[in-house]
Amino acid sequence: MLVASAAGAALALVGCAAPQPRRSNGGSSHWSGRLSLSVDSNPPQSFAAVFELDGTPEEGELVLTTPLGNTLGALRWSPGTALLRDGSQQRSYPSMAALTEAATGAALPIDALFEWLQGRPAQVPGWRAELSQVPQGRLQATREAPLPTAQLRVVFERPSP
Repeated sequence: MLVASAAGAALALVGCAAPQPRRSNGGSSHWSGRLSLSVDSNPPQSFAAVFELDGTPEEGELVLTTPLGNTLGALRWSPGTALLRDGSQQRSYPSMAALTEAATGAALPIDALFEWLQGRPAQVPGWRAELSQVPQGRLQATREAPLPTAQLRVVFERPSP
């Protein structure tokens, strides 16, 4: 499981510039910043990392690193498959939901994340996103169902041109 409590302790979620995703060919986007995920499981789990998100909900890559630049894992997806690379291991999953649940303890709504990062609402059963701080580069989403509950916090920066 990708649990990085040492990295989580090192990350301080601070304010960033207003988000403006960089668009590349095919409508894909790029975001970077810091994220944390807390899952109210037994025992509770927490995860924090620096991230680079590229692509679209249909095809993309999410790279998670420590503040010092060590890669914790790379998640890559395309229609019908999702891969998790951590260190020298690579595992395949049928979907990003299955991959993120295996990696973090909570299935993350990657499709909705792309919308939320742009400040657009996206309905996901069991999730509630707070989008009022997106112009300041902050996003918070709470999974209330199914249990265990989870809290996702993202602080993202204006990508370089």
